[in-house]
Amino acid sequence: MANVDQAVVIFAVTHPAPNLNLLDRFLVMMERQDIPVIICFNKADLGDDELMESYRRVYEAAGYRVQFISTYNDRGLGELKEILAGKTTVLAGPSGVGKSSLTNCIQPRAAMETGDISRKIERGKHTTRHSELFLAGDETYMMDTPGFSSMYIEDLEAQELKDYFPEFQQFEENCKFLGCVHVGERVCGVKKALEEGKLSRSRYDNYLLMYEELKNKRRY
Repeated sequence: MANVDQAVVIFAVTHPAPNLNLLDRFLVMMERQDIPVIICFNKADLGDDELMESYRRVYEAAGYRVQFISTYNDRGLGELKEILAGKTTVLAGPSGVGKSSLTNCIQPRAAMETGDISRKIERGKHTTRHSELFLAGDETYMMDTPGFSSMYIEDLEAQELKDYFPEFQQFEENCKFLGCVHVGERVCGVKKALEEGKLSRSRYDNYLLMYEELKNKRRY
């Protein structure tokens, strides 16, 4: 999809539990394309309040807007509709997290097919097999997209990855070396902030995984 105003990336609070590595990969992709992202955790009616608050702290500290919704009891849907109003929004996320259910809540005429979670592997079953644009209100458009279960960052050098983790920037002035990648350097503002609890450990660990993946990728 092209020419979108924003992306709403949807993960479930539970059933299935959110894959934060996958979420962070998606955020890097959107940062590279300069697309604003709203992180939306669905199934909030099933979630643990303390755990949900921890997700909010991590991602709001990284500069993202975080919403908790439930398509079961309509929690947060009014506020989400205000976020969507007047914009073209793409919905993205893994299968089974409620993207199609959300589309149906916002635009019942969409009549998107929904499916159950596989009990055996706690993973969503693919029900959306194509992308389709819906009119969801006055000058408001929304596109539901097929779920994804993996994502690889391509066409990016390892040393560039840090630029797509917005929360790193405020600590980089304390790095000793220009171009510090916050991995093996001894004097590093980002690593110091991590030790002091000012940065999310899960976000940094996912950064390291992606950094090593990019660094070790085979070149042809």
